[in-house]
Amino acid sequence: MAEPDSQDRNLPASQKKIERSRREGQMPRSRDLPHFAVIATGGALLSWSAPRAVDTLQRMLEGALRFDAEELRTAGMMTERLSALTWQGAMLCLPALLILAAAAIAAHLAGGGWNFTMKPLTPKFDHLNPITGIGRLFQWQQLTQALKACALALVLGIIGGLALKDRVAGFVGIMSVPLPAALAFAGKQLMGGLSLLGLALALFAIIDVPLQRHLYLKRLKMSREEAKNEMKEAEGNLEMKHRMRAKARELVKRRMLAAVPKADLVVMNPSHYAVAIAYDETKMGAPRVVAKGLDLLAFKIRDIAKDNKVPVLRAPALARALYAHAELDREIPGALFGAVAQVLAYVYQLKAAMAGRGLAPQAVPNPPVPDELDPHKKPGWTPPDEEQDDLLTPA
Repeated sequence: MAEPDSQDRNLPASQKKIERSRREGQMPRSRDLPHFAVIATGGALLSWSAPRAVDTLQRMLEGALRFDAEELRTAGMMTERLSALTWQGAMLCLPALLILAAAAIAAHLAGGGWNFTMKPLTPKFDHLNPITGIGRLFQWQQLTQALKACALALVLGIIGGLALKDRVAGFVGIMSVPLPAALAFAGKQLMGGLSLLGLALALFAIIDVPLQRHLYLKRLKMSREEAKNEMKEAEGNLEMKHRMRAKARELVKRRMLAAVPKADLVVMNPSHYAVAIAYDETKMGAPRVVAKGLDLLAFKIRDIAKDNKVPVLRAPALARALYAHAELDREIPGALFGAVAQVLAYVYQLKAAMAGRGLAPQAVPNPPVPDELDPHKKPGWTPPDEEQDDLLTPA
């Protein structure tokens, strides 16, 4: 038997579940906000463009009612005249329609943001089941939406009825005044009615926007079982990433150790750091770091170097600086060219002496390193942990 709280969705939705619902096309959308935006934009357009629109319509009407004998004798004249007037009327209304459409789209974006997904278009045959459909009708959220829609219709109906009641006498008497005055009166009454409707829709939008947000988050609430499963899934992903990074780090270490026998020398500090350097003047513009490591890995690099007769030099400051600032399989920083050149010259002279081609070097060099490149001379610096050190990224 399931735990009682496993079915109670009383935990807030996680960000992951919210993002998943957005991918499925579920977002908090207010229908009243676009309605208000369209009514308010339409009223503003009507107030701004009414005089120009009336003048344009008047000129169109004058042109439509002007005939001559030649036009009357032409077959199809009325059809052509009607087509021309229809086209002119469409061009007159098109800008207003585009502006209203833009206002509706902007209101939708303001209410829930942009979300492009094809998931809502996927057929859901379970929604065709009448039994489950009847059950959804009596859900609290559906009842809230229905009650809100009824209240909005009632308020708008009352506003419209009161507005018509107060203006019936004026509309009856409009037939006895000249056309310009009648149009001005009708426009004034229309603006008054739109203003009342806009105020009512604004009030409903102010209530509906946070209400839809609240209902949306309430619908996405999670049970304790869902929260546990999501946490286990996230921990599983983190564990998988950790294993992948550990495997990649191990591959990098193997590749580094395989490159140590081909190095020209290994610089150590000598107890914590080891950096293997290779230089081929025919292929490289500057010496490169082919391997580097801390503690146990440093000793492993040293042992491989000794087994393959690669010189190992003690240069603490240079080893620390190379480990901290040189990238793996990349040329060393320019600020360390001089110090690396000194130890390479020592190695080359030592190899020549051992081959009988010159004198042996007098002393092991310990080239100076700028203080800003020596990590031990930075305040508060502590050596990194070998297990946490990431060899996959540049130093």
